[in-house]
Amino acid sequence: MACFALLWRCWYGELVQVYYWAVLNGFHLRDTVRKCFVAGKKENVRKLPIMANSPSFVAWIFIFKTGCSLCFPAENNNVINNSSSSLTAVPSNLPSQTEILDLSQNSITEIHIQDFASLHWLRSLNLSINRINNVANASFRSNQNLECLDLSKNELSSIECQFLYNVTSLKYLDISYNRFHSLTLGKAFRFLKNLEYLGLGSREAINLQKNDLKEISRKQFQEVSIGLKHLSEYDPGTLLVLRTTKLHIVLPSAGTSDLLRKVLHDAFISSDTLKLSNINCSQTCNDYVNGFKALEKFSRISNLLLENLTLSWQDLMSITRSIWEMTIKHINIFNTELYEIKSSVVQYSDIVLETLIFRGLRVTTFYFSQPVIYDFFAKLKVENLTISDSDLIFMTCPEQGNHYKFIDFTDNSITSDFFFQDCTSLNLLETFILQQNKLLEFYKVTTMTRYMKSLKNLDVSQNQLTLDEKANCLWTNSLKKLNLSSNRLTDLVFTCLPSNLEVLDMEKNDISIVPKGINNLEMMKELYLGSNKLIRLPECSNFRNLEILFVEENLYQEPSTNFLQTCQRLTRLNAASNPYTCTCHLRDFSRMKENTQIELVGWPESYQCTYPENLRGTLLKDFHVSEVMCNTAVLLVIILGSMIVLAVVMALTCHFLDLPWYLRMICQWTQMKRRTMKTDSHQLSENLVYHAFVSYSQHDSGWVKEQMLPYLEKRENPFRICLHERHFIPGKGIIENIINCIEKSYKSIFVLSPNFVQSEWCHYELYFAQHQVLSEQSDNLILIVLEPIPQYMIPSKYYKLKSLMAKKTYLEWPKDKSKQRLFWANLQAAIGIKLTASTEKTLV
Repeated sequence: MACFALLWRCWYGELVQVYYWAVLNGFHLRDTVRKCFVAGKKENVRKLPIMANSPSFVAWIFIFKTGCSLCFPAENNNVINNSSSSLTAVPSNLPSQTEILDLSQNSITEIHIQDFASLHWLRSLNLSINRINNVANASFRSNQNLECLDLSKNELSSIECQFLYNVTSLKYLDISYNRFHSLTLGKAFRFLKNLEYLGLGSREAINLQKNDLKEISRKQFQEVSIGLKHLSEYDPGTLLVLRTTKLHIVLPSAGTSDLLRKVLHDAFISSDTLKLSNINCSQTCNDYVNGFKALEKFSRISNLLLENLTLSWQDLMSITRSIWEMTIKHINIFNTELYEIKSSVVQYSDIVLETLIFRGLRVTTFYFSQPVIYDFFAKLKVENLTISDSDLIFMTCPEQGNHYKFIDFTDNSITSDFFFQDCTSLNLLETFILQQNKLLEFYKVTTMTRYMKSLKNLDVSQNQLTLDEKANCLWTNSLKKLNLSSNRLTDLVFTCLPSNLEVLDMEKNDISIVPKGINNLEMMKELYLGSNKLIRLPECSNFRNLEILFVEENLYQEPSTNFLQTCQRLTRLNAASNPYTCTCHLRDFSRMKENTQIELVGWPESYQCTYPENLRGTLLKDFHVSEVMCNTAVLLVIILGSMIVLAVVMALTCHFLDLPWYLRMICQWTQMKRRTMKTDSHQLSENLVYHAFVSYSQHDSGWVKEQMLPYLEKRENPFRICLHERHFIPGKGIIENIINCIEKSYKSIFVLSPNFVQSEWCHYELYFAQHQVLSEQSDNLILIVLEPIPQYMIPSKYYKLKSLMAKKTYLEWPKDKSKQRLFWANLQAAIGIKLTASTEKTLV
């Protein structure tokens, strides 16, 4: 089945990457497409430079470009896959915008004119592996954009293909493995001016004559594939009609030596790149061996691919020996089954082969001598060797004088116990790939390289490497690129790395932190740490020349504060898919795309907030926080400025509204109320008769009688006030009356004014009242400042008054009527106590 069977699963950008993988392992176009399908995911383009060192890169790059441009549009949003859907006819409800349509592996028997009439944008159509026996002539007249058509493995019997008259844009056509009785191409092929790939062949016995291919004799193809497995007669020179860069031939079965020789002769001189399939030597291999030997002097090909081989080790050596003497530079051998591996004398050629690739090498014999295989490769003269997907478990050190520059042992079973240890003969080796093996001990990988003086690229990814703390690492000094991805390495690996590294890939390991103070990695330019367990971004102070950093899919929540400052040379950063905590610390990082020239891979879709919960799923580009919240200096300036403004406002308010006076009076009222609430009236002396005794100067009697007494004695619950005019007992001495009134009063109120300090009797009253306070440890003095009393006006004998006014809170009589209500409330709170019933009776 051709590439269309899988093209809907792959897109252009992905195939370019998979192609490098395929080149590295010797795949051709169709196998590359299949690999794309199997992989089902993108491989990072950054890893391609090492893979591009594969020797078959030059030989196959043009083939892959052709395949990609034909079968895989850059945009494939309109892809329909109905493969393996048990269809017996083309569905009638296909979207008109369909560009790629896969109907392979169904039971469709016929294609009608109206089946694809509405699909004007159709570019790629896969109809392989069906039961199609007829295609109507005008089936594709509405599909002027059709570039790729796969009709392989159907039941077509006529190769006239009249339906091709309407598809002049066609670039890729595969009609192989049908039931054609001949390969005489119809005139419709003459109009396919853009055709670059053509697949021919039949499941029936056919004859191949020169005139069969004359309709395409003037066209230049990129690749032609012809299935000749059932060839019964061949006209020499027929294949020479073809003008193609690559020729793929499915060879006739063994036993037809003359026919096979003719086909091989024309094949080896018809193109630069030749692929031969179906070499089965289970019966005899003489026909193939003799056929190759006869062509040693006639071959013009430089790239040879042999696929699907079944032969003995000796036959493989014979074919290889014959090929070696030709002008071939690149040999690729795929899917080989070996049996009867026996020791034999091998004559090695002095010619140095550029590329030798073995992929899918299988030994069907259970018991065989492994050194036979190892010795063969140890003595080879080849620059680039690939043995992949072949269950290789060991390889001996090559002999001195080898020419190895590139070795690829991908997808085998090699362990690191003794592999290439103390091997001193690989002085020319530049690239060594040990991907997807069973390597365990990291330090043995390092010692393996110490004699490889030219080694620049080493790939030991997808193994099970671990590192012991006591390991002694001995690297070659020439190593520039190291791939350690998909292993089990921890932070210790940074203590065991070569000093001259420029590219380091350690994705998919168990690294949680990059230690600080790594002084031997200053040459590092590219560092890949994706899919690890990093809890913080590495600082570039450890890698002063770092230009590319990949740290996607880790565990860090916010970058370090000095990350951007230390990474001055960084040009490309991939920090996608991490659990970001969107706080102030992330503000500078979220603005990096705007403020720097760093290319941020995956921005903005793959950069989202994970914490806090209310911001989960928010893109970092949409996360904003104010400068005030994140800048401490600005915040302090704003707070201090606000406090200063508030203080100024409060000062002005106090000045204009006399706020301090109100606050002081409220405070006094609160304190008096608290003291009153704590006072138990039952604890008062039984001889307590008055709520308050008022002491005042005779000059202030007007205020006392006109202002204070009406308020205190004419309220709902009147206070009983003791005045000397009303309650002094005639006949008793003044001092005795003063003492008697003070003792019978709960409070002693002193109305202070300049007149008060001039009164001798007021002085006595104050003295005795203060004496009572001190003796009973109570707080029964109430000072009312009716008028301000300057300190200089208070006589020296009133030193106690000065002391009281300095220590005791007093009430000021406000001139402003709006403030007087608060004054009376404070006075009431200061006096406020209910006298007992017995006390009232005493008064009566």
